[in-house]
Amino acid sequence: MGKLLSFVTVLALAGCSAAPAPPPEATPPVVRVSAPEVPADAAIIVAFGDSLTAGLGLAPEDNYPSLLQNSLLEQGFPYRVINEGVSGDTSASALARVDTAASEHAELALIAIGANDGLRGLPIDEMEKNLREIVKRFAAAGSQVALAGMRIPPNMGPEYVQDFEAVFPRVAQDMEIPLLPFLLEGVAADPNLNQDDGIHPNEEGARMVAKLVADFVKPLLRRREKKAETE
Repeated sequence: MGKLLSFVTVLALAGCSAAPAPPPEATPPVVRVSAPEVPADAAIIVAFGDSLTAGLGLAPEDNYPSLLQNSLLEQGFPYRVINEGVSGDTSASALARVDTAASEHAELALIAIGANDGLRGLPIDEMEKNLREIVKRFAAAGSQVALAGMRIPPNMGPEYVQDFEAVFPRVAQDMEIPLLPFLLEGVAADPNLNQDDGIHPNEEGARMVAKLVADFVKPLLRRREKKAETE
């Protein structure tokens, strides 16, 4: 799905001197900036999804929900982001576990489900039915719900792809919830931002996803906080 980048190491030879070359300097260890501390009374955001949410192939601190939490805290939004991503989940298996995630009574639930349905060519009407029920379950638990759109490669044919991608804006419009048009906007299909499988974001790709989601959810959180102040 894209050319693999090869990294060539260039060895510098010091002329014709017989003197041995000095030993290479030790590579300094990678220093990670400590994550901001989550307030004890922080409200909850649930990131509900599949391997794209779980962060397949990444360290726990590098998946997008972890990076999203850090970004929000740094910008004055005191929220704890709970990662409810399960690798391999379809909309049906996600529906089977949604009540556990909904029991967190999150302020905001971001649903990013459906990619595996599309990649496996599962029935689109069943996926839409499952997504609608997932939205209902979170809403019934008192959460504001937002939906992330998904896109798939053209393998299943143009008609299937078109019908698949149309589900997300239709569900969002019918159920009157905010829509993030595409979870992997600017990241999908870029070999520099994905792991070798060409599907799952690498660390840099996950940072871009986290920024995209942060920019999407911050206005939602502000509106929810203002509404709470007036009640």
